[in-house]
This record gives sequence, C-alpha cells and structure tokens, in this order.
Amino acid sequence: MRVHLVDGTYELFRAHYGAPPARGRDGLEVGATRGLLRTLLALLRTRDVTHVACAFDHVIESFRNDLYPGYKTGEGVPEELLAQFPLAERAAHALGVVVWPMVEMEADDALATAAARWADAEGVEQVVICSPDKDLAQCVRGERVVCLDRRRQLVRDEAGVVARFGVAPASIPDWLALVGDSADGYPGIPGWGEKSAAAVLARYRHLEAIPPDERAWDVDVRSAERLARSLRERREEAELYRLLARLRTDAPIEEALDDLRWRGARRSELLALGSEIGEEDVPRSVWVWRGEASAS
Repeated sequence: MRVHLVDGTYELFRAHYGAPPARGRDGLEVGATRGLLRTLLALLRTRDVTHVACAFDHVIESFRNDLYPGYKTGEGVPEELLAQFPLAERAAHALGVVVWPMVEMEADDALATAAARWADAEGVEQVVICSPDKDLAQCVRGERVVCLDRRRQLVRDEAGVVARFGVAPASIPDWLALVGDSADGYPGIPGWGEKSAAAVLARYRHLEAIPPDERAWDVDVRSAERLARSLRERREEAELYRLLARLRTDAPIEEALDDLRWRGARRSELLALGSEIGEEDVPRSVWVWRGEASAS
C-alpha cells in the first residue's frame, strides 16, 4: 500500500489564489474550500490511493514563533483565507479523510511524524507526501518516502532531492539555515546562496562539520573566505535557523495506520457542507459512502 499525506495548508493556499472567489450561503468567502474539496476528490479517485491523511495549520503561529520573533505569522494572509481553515478541515473530514489540525506544531511536523512512523510499517510500500514545500524534502528516504508535487506531477525521491538542492535530505535543514526561507520568515546567513550552500554541505553535510577556517576546506567554492567569516560571525544564528527548519517527528498523532484507510465520505456531513458552501452537487461526485455499500 501507499500512504498519502496531504499538506492541507498548501492546498488551501493554492486553491485560494488559483480559483475564482465564491460566496457560501451566509455570504462568506468559500472559494478556497471548494477548491480543496475538488483536489481531495481527485486524489481519492487515483487508483493507488487507499490510506490518506491531511494536515492543516489550525493556527499559523507555532512553537517556532517563541524561538524566533521573525518567524512567519498570519500577518499578511487574507482574512477571507484565514477564516476558511476550520471550514477546510470540516470539508476534509466530511470526505472521510483523517484530519490533523496543528496548533502548537505545524502541518509539516504532522506530515514528518507520520512519514517517520509508517515508512517501515508492515505492508507499506511507499509514503507519499503531497506537497512541493522544500522543508519536507528532509523527510525523503530513498524511494520509500517521496514528495509529490501534484500540480506539476513531479515525484521527488532521494535522488531527486540531491538533483534539486545539491544535498541529501538529511542536510536540508542545514541548507535552509544557510540559504534562508522567506516563506517562513528567516533570512539565512549573509553571502550564502543555494550553490555555495550545496557545494559546502555536499562535502560536510552539517553546520558543525564545516571548518571555521576556509583554508581547511577541501571543497572549491567562490568567495570561501567571505563565506567562512560570515558563518563564524553568525554561527548561533545559523544553528537557530536550522532548528526552525528541522521538522519535528513527535507531533500528537493518535491514529493507527489502519485508521488512515479511506472508507468513503460521511454522507450527512458532506450534504450539510455542500449546502453551506453552495456546492450541492459535490455529493454526486462521491462513489463510496462510509458505512454504506460501495457503488462504482
């Protein structure tokens, strides 16, 4: 079996910016939730999708905001999008998908936890993390755990991570610490770019293994003296950024693997939700109802 783990926050943002606005029965914006419903239905129709869970940032802030004041917050996110997160969680649940609404941790932490927990579980052939988020590349393991960019239909296994970032998955937090991540709100170390970070980390793998004196480097990289000096002066910052980038694998996920098996949508919930968001036809797209005989 393949276990599909969906980045619900990413899908909701993508739906908000990629679909036309729409109003529900109460006049509130629901376009992103409609888009999420459609993309989850499309995923569930895929032949090898049997076990599914969807993680959301129930609130944008997390424990990382306590570590670094500049870490991403809900500031700048459209209010009509923020207001749809609880609705989107209800939509996924109505479809019969396991939902992980993260509060103190982030959706990415839930996905990382699930990937680590079930990658070697009996009967699991592959864990597919449905997200293009570069943070999640650190979870990739050979061909056992992969990232899927559904929009581009691109599967990234461990070789794909190395081809894209120049480093192995285990070095992704170090790479992000040097390069920075504007989406998450930390700047990286001045002077370091994707190529220089990849070249140095391909040799040393982790920040603590990089010699403080560039004369000890046995890797050819442009402006090595400047890079080494910048890292020496900001070593503590780099370690903090790595801590921000490193995903947790102890998120509070209580489900067993069999709980992720998709058994159909929840009829009463989906009918009510469809009426609420002006998608009364959505139930017609469902081919299996939980607790009822399936129909194809």
